[in-house]
Amino acid sequence: MSKLEELIQQLCPDGVECRNLEECCNILDKKRKPVTKAAREAGEYRYYGANGIQDYVSDYIFDGTFVLVGEDGSVITKAGTPVVTWAEGKIWVNNHAHIIEEKTGVLLRYLFHYIQTIDVTSLIHGNIPKLTGGDFKTLKISIPPLEIQREIVRILDHFTELTTELTAELTVELTARQKQYEYYRDRLLIQGDKVVWMTLGDIGKVSMCKRIMKAETSSQGEVPFFKIGTFGKEPDAYITREKFEEYCEKYSFPKKGDVLISAAGTIGRTVIYDGKPAYYQDSNIVWLDNDESKVLNKYLYYYYQLQPWAVSTGGTIARLYNDNISKAKIAVPPLDEQHRIVSILDRFDALCNDLTSGLPAEIAARQKQYEYYRDKLLTFNKERLF
Repeated sequence: MSKLEELIQQLCPDGVECRNLEECCNILDKKRKPVTKAAREAGEYRYYGANGIQDYVSDYIFDGTFVLVGEDGSVITKAGTPVVTWAEGKIWVNNHAHIIEEKTGVLLRYLFHYIQTIDVTSLIHGNIPKLTGGDFKTLKISIPPLEIQREIVRILDHFTELTTELTAELTVELTARQKQYEYYRDRLLIQGDKVVWMTLGDIGKVSMCKRIMKAETSSQGEVPFFKIGTFGKEPDAYITREKFEEYCEKYSFPKKGDVLISAAGTIGRTVIYDGKPAYYQDSNIVWLDNDESKVLNKYLYYYYQLQPWAVSTGGTIARLYNDNISKAKIAVPPLDEQHRIVSILDRFDALCNDLTSGLPAEIAARQKQYEYYRDKLLTFNKERLF
């Protein structure tokens, strides 16, 4: 039998008391003060809203340890539970978050964990979701003896600490691997006895797709059309397959493996074209039409990460023109050496990507573990509530 089970058998074998939230804590909503963004003076103090920190301001209205619960706006999770934030120190809270502090007999940290288990779906109404003050203060809270509260908090805080430690460790590991990758990438791509310096214009021709007019696109369709804002992301526009096939036949279009480059917005982002039907915004997304007789496309992909081009800033928006790309210089080793370099960098890239994708997955797994034990620990049989 666990320590918690022993405490329950010893201290509350017949059940635990159920109270309204307002009986378990001090609700400080009347002391909140909203401040418009224009009226805020920048400073060191956290300014909280419905779902956490919104800004930093020059003054505070609360000083202590508090739990904040979203009142309106982003106030409910996918699980139907409230958005809950732990806040310590000198803070400012606007009128979009309920604020509570500890009252004798109930640990604030216990309430922090417990409120996250309450399904408030039936209480949230309106076009702008809102958990009213009346509904908030009457939320039902199961209150075991203090010793049991402390043990529950100890267990659940241990899970959150493990998640925090894991996140920190994986982030450090990812940063180290990324630096290692960049070090070897830079050395491999610019050094070597047989390197020949060339311009990208010597290697191939800068190409782009035919211009697509807005009237030719739709929000749904067969072939995704990527603009500079959706390049490398999810598309929000489409063209017909008929238009796609016509333009691919008549005008320049990337081959599978060609490296697409963003020439506007965040300049120099790259995507390797995978050969699937897709169309790209002219002039903003370009590629080097290269037959790989001199330079492998994958070698170009890694070399582009060094940002070898000069960006024109004559206008109000920085831009990468075709001439900037054509004149960019590149260190070109023999093809067999390019294959070797690409093989090494592919392995580093795969390692970094594994860590990058594994980090949120591992954190999500720990969060699910925490939620499982939280719900188990804080769910008391209805027959044992009074």
